[in-house]
Amino acid sequence: MRDYIVAIDLGTSHITGIVGEKKADGMFSVIACETEDSSSCIRRGNIYNVDNTEKHVASLVRKLERSLNGGYIDRVYVGVGGQSLRTVNHVESKKIKDGETVSADDIQALREQCGRHKFGLQDVLEIAPATYYVDGRLEKNPVGIPCEKLEAHYKVVIGRNSIRRDIVKSIHDRCGKTIAGIVVSPLALADAMLSSEEKELGCALVDFGAGVTSVTVYKNGDLLYSAVIPLGGNLITHDITSLQLTETVSEKLKREYGSAIPGNESDDEKIKVDLESANREISLNDLNVVVEARAKEIVENVYARISEVTDVKALSQGIVLAGCASELKKLPELIRERFKIKARPSAIRGGLISGGDEMLGNPLYMMAVSLMLRGVEPCVSHPATPEPVAPDGGEDVVEPVHTEPDPVPVPDTSHTKRIKKGKNDWRDLIVDIFKGQNEQ
Repeated sequence: MRDYIVAIDLGTSHITGIVGEKKADGMFSVIACETEDSSSCIRRGNIYNVDNTEKHVASLVRKLERSLNGGYIDRVYVGVGGQSLRTVNHVESKKIKDGETVSADDIQALREQCGRHKFGLQDVLEIAPATYYVDGRLEKNPVGIPCEKLEAHYKVVIGRNSIRRDIVKSIHDRCGKTIAGIVVSPLALADAMLSSEEKELGCALVDFGAGVTSVTVYKNGDLLYSAVIPLGGNLITHDITSLQLTETVSEKLKREYGSAIPGNESDDEKIKVDLESANREISLNDLNVVVEARAKEIVENVYARISEVTDVKALSQGIVLAGCASELKKLPELIRERFKIKARPSAIRGGLISGGDEMLGNPLYMMAVSLMLRGVEPCVSHPATPEPVAPDGGEDVVEPVHTEPDPVPVPDTSHTKRIKKGKNDWRDLIVDIFKGQNEQ
């Protein structure tokens, strides 16, 4: 049996599914990766049409299973990153008996207490590793230290309870797949892209998606903040339609010509647009005025969120960009201009995946890869071929081959009639012979 992990990313523009094989050394190799358009069922990272989600996930699973040599996907990991996600601070404490030290059981008990805490109508989706205080003193690893009071300070990721409900309804109830785990996508992405050094020195990961932009901040090795802003690349596309263009054409122009910082384009520089009704020309300057305005709004919201929780200049490792919308031209320059710190595109860290180089830096697949790396339980089963069973532990029984018996020949009695009689019935025999002659 091979240790396959299956993960599904419910993105606003695409649902992406991936199958990876986990090797003995902990590295993964990507077996298959497929996508389905999700514009009819996912909005701002959340399921809004359960039926369409089920259909697209079922189609995605069938595509993935073609690469599994008869394997059957029976469970999946699912990523969540909708607009209601946010982190909250929560503290749990425990008294330690005199003369005793903090144990691993104490740490586990505090985490379980945190998991049971109710945050209004919000679901707990993930609990980040805690920061511990022993008698008011910060300790990275308190196990084995004597104290009177142990405190655990948690960053808890919460979201609307409809997130979990709709995932279960569309994937488990309708599609029939067991959910191996619901993973908070921004945190999985950060683990796959940020090194421990970057988290220690201070870094922010900004995932520019189609429907939302997620912000995750690390400092001193700990999660400092995570939230989702309900602004994404689709808004830029929608703004371009104000130039009397269809959404499809607007998306294409954004990708090919759009720039977060306009150049020195003159009004005379035109872009030819092929439409079904007629060909048109639009000004490149008009296009980028629209793009720049919305790009600045999104970046300003990111800056406001980060500056609320830390001094931006304290993030010595800068801003790391992810997501399909991060490919907008000159977006890193716009961020550097606003934040006054460095910014760079992201990629999956080395040493996590063998092969699959084309996926490590492709924003379309990076989130699915990150979710796969979180997988623990095998997700693919192979139907066993039944073996012949011998009765009473004896040798295998070979079933006999049944054939139709040869037909029994029927004697020709049209001219003679032969009747066998016993030796004492000679009188009856003579009578029968004479009867036969009379019949002829």
